This record gives sequence, structure tokens and C-alpha cells, in this order.
Amino acid sequence: MSRLLNTFELNACLKDTNTRVIDCRFSLADPDYGLNAYQKSHIPGAVYLDLDKDLSAKVVPGLTGRHPLPHPQEFAEKLGKLGISDQHTIVIYDDADGAKAARLWWMLLWLGKSEGVYLLDGGYQAWVNDGLPCTSVLPENPLTHFDFVCNDSLKVEANEVLSSLSAEQVIVLDARAYSRFAGEEEPIDSVAGHIPGAVCCPYTENLDQNTKFKFPSELLERFRHLGVNEVTNCICYCGSGVTACHNIFSMQLAGLPMPKLYVGSWSEWITSPQRPVSKLDAMISD
Repeated sequence: MSRLLNTFELNACLKDTNTRVIDCRFSLADPDYGLNAYQKSHIPGAVYLDLDKDLSAKVVPGLTGRHPLPHPQEFAEKLGKLGISDQHTIVIYDDADGAKAARLWWMLLWLGKSEGVYLLDGGYQAWVNDGLPCTSVLPENPLTHFDFVCNDSLKVEANEVLSSLSAEQVIVLDARAYSRFAGEEEPIDSVAGHIPGAVCCPYTENLDQNTKFKFPSELLERFRHLGVNEVTNCICYCGSGVTACHNIFSMQLAGLPMPKLYVGSWSEWITSPQRPVSKLDAMISD
């Protein structure tokens, strides 16, 4: 079953009272950007969730990565206050490349909602380009309850990643750009490089020239080229556990088994000097 909706499919869904739309636009360069953009104009009926404030817990310096997971109970309560239950069909969008939307998609899977969660292919920009209606009116959904059962098997901790480095049957994918993976530059975190043995798999290469997801057959070919197949045990990471979700989503589109997310990712990995760091021995994807 497809996990993507195009703009016209979403527009048709807006008539369904069981559909909830979530806007999660965000910019690391301007943390206020997403909310300001949402308040100015958004897809009718959409509510807003912020990457820093809603999709992440507070950072603990020297211990966590930049976007640790929020407490599941608190996150479920936040969804309920926005009128979102586990029974709703949920459609998520951002206005960049789908990475923030994919983070929320993964979090809903983590809460046990494995069906009825979609990304808007091409995001807000595709909606605008297709001439579909926008509004500044804030929705008023009735309060509800989001029942959840956390599936912690979807994620791994740093010690599990460390113990897997010598395991031949495990492949670790790094979603960051090659320059960061190779240690040539590091514009965000304090240490450059990558987890030893990891494979560079930039999440942006899951998209076509129109910033829409490539066909499942193309995605399958891409991941197979990197060594991922139907029996591979895969761990995905990035800088802070956000763009890695884009690779996870794309692997699901390709029909591959669900990989695990290292939520803390690189920004957590480097908080301990005992964890090894590699540079320059990168493997680059097509």
C-alpha cells in the first residue's frame, strides 16, 4: 500500500471528517520560520507541529543528540489536544524535502500507528504549484485521545550500534551529505566524520528533480546498490535522527524490510570520546 498521496488525492481527502493534516515546516537556520509560515498560509484544516518543540524532547548537553524523542505519553496527549486520534487518517507535509514529515511519520509508527499515515508527495510547494487552496484560518478540532503502544523495536541505542559494527549481517546507512560523512566539513556538530563501517546514503537522492519521491523500483535499485536487500539488517542514522527517517520511509516505499533508527545519531554518537570516528574512507552512492 502506498504511503504517499499526491496533492489532488489530499484535496479530495479534505472532505473526509476522519482525515487530519499536519504541517511540520521547519528550518534549522530560523526556528521560528515554520510556525510563522503556517500562521500565514497552510493547507485547509492543517494543524502545526514544530520539530524542536513538539517532535523532540529537550536536549541534554553531553548526553543526547540534537533531536531526542519526546516522552510518548506527552506526545500522544499533544496529538489528542490537536484533535488527532489513532483512528484518524493522517497526512503530513513540510515545504522542504519531506525529511521533517518523515520524522513525524516514523514517530507515529513508533506509537503503534502502522496504517493510515501518509506523506504529501512534493510537500507544500507542490500544493501551491498545483493551484490548490490555502488559508490562514486555524482549525478547531474537538479534543480526542490518541491510544498508543510504543514499538521500541523500531529504534536502537548507541551501544547497540557500537556492538553491530563488526557484524557482517548489519549495514549502517548515514543519511547526511557526502562532505559531512567524509569529514570534509561539519557545519552543525562539533566533530566531523562518520560511524566506522557506515555507508553514505544521502537522503536527498531519494527524490527526483521535482523534489518528489522516486518510483519504488528506482529506490529499490538505489538501496540494493548500497548493499541493502530483503534480508539485510539495517540501521539508519543522520545528524540528529531526522533525515534518517527519510531513508527509512524510502526503504518502505521500495518494499524493503523496516530498518531501525538510531535516534541519537551522529550528534549523540560524538558525545562520548570512547566511540570511534572515521573520516575519508567513505563509500558514495550513485
